[in-house]
Amino acid sequence: MAKMQNSGSIVAGGHAIITGGSSGIGLATAHRLVQAGMNVSLVARDPGKLAIAQSALTPSSTQVQVFSADVSDRTQAEAAMAGAIAALGTPDLLITCAGIAHPGYFRELPIDIFEQTMAINYFGTLYCIRAVLPAMEVRQRGHLVLVSSGAGLVGLYGYTPYSPTKFALRGLAEALRGEVKPSGIGVSIVYPPDTDTPQLEAENRTKPEETKRITATAETWSADGVAQEILRGVERRVFAITPGTEMSVLNRLHSLLAPGLNWYFDRLVAEVAAQSGPRSPQ
Repeated sequence: MAKMQNSGSIVAGGHAIITGGSSGIGLATAHRLVQAGMNVSLVARDPGKLAIAQSALTPSSTQVQVFSADVSDRTQAEAAMAGAIAALGTPDLLITCAGIAHPGYFRELPIDIFEQTMAINYFGTLYCIRAVLPAMEVRQRGHLVLVSSGAGLVGLYGYTPYSPTKFALRGLAEALRGEVKPSGIGVSIVYPPDTDTPQLEAENRTKPEETKRITATAETWSADGVAQEILRGVERRVFAITPGTEMSVLNRLHSLLAPGLNWYFDRLVAEVAAQSGPRSPQ
């Protein structure tokens, strides 16, 4: 990828903070940013994975710092953001990729999965934004990128813990955009399709059969492909970043498409029930 040097948020010598940066979309985005000459701070829970990610990125001439933190813990999230700012300066870019998904049947999933998913996916994003925003406002420059999901545009069978957290990010981005714009700060919300990451591999282990049928025809993207679309959207100051045709159509027409999608999903669920028998109440 050619270096991007402009007056925006992706600039050689600038600083990007990426949560969930040790793997998947976060790490792929970090690779592209260091190629563009940016210094990067990676935030994730696992120190071992962070060390591997840092080693993979550091052959570049840029600086790569790592911070182990559980972003669902406000104290840890704030400490990680403060540490990144102390090490590499006010971020030009904050990308919140940290997230989890544990699909399953609503009645069978323990309540702590719902609570943990909201804590990481929504509050983990909120805490990090609040921690970096004052520094961005002082400098009157910066860009916030909230990574949602296609499941943040349409509620998916089997994703009752996950879809609401990604819908919440959409609401946060839409409400926040107007508030920070006068300070010269941009906001983007990303709706990635299914992406070939360790997270998707983990999801596939617990997906109900109905969910597998519903998602079977969706195109699976590479993490690097999504990263490229994210950075292209940031360069253009796009609010809704929608990799691929499916996400673009859903973003524009989800309300109009919802009745048809629900009919289609219900038909697939009925087909599974006909083949395996109806599920007994839990």
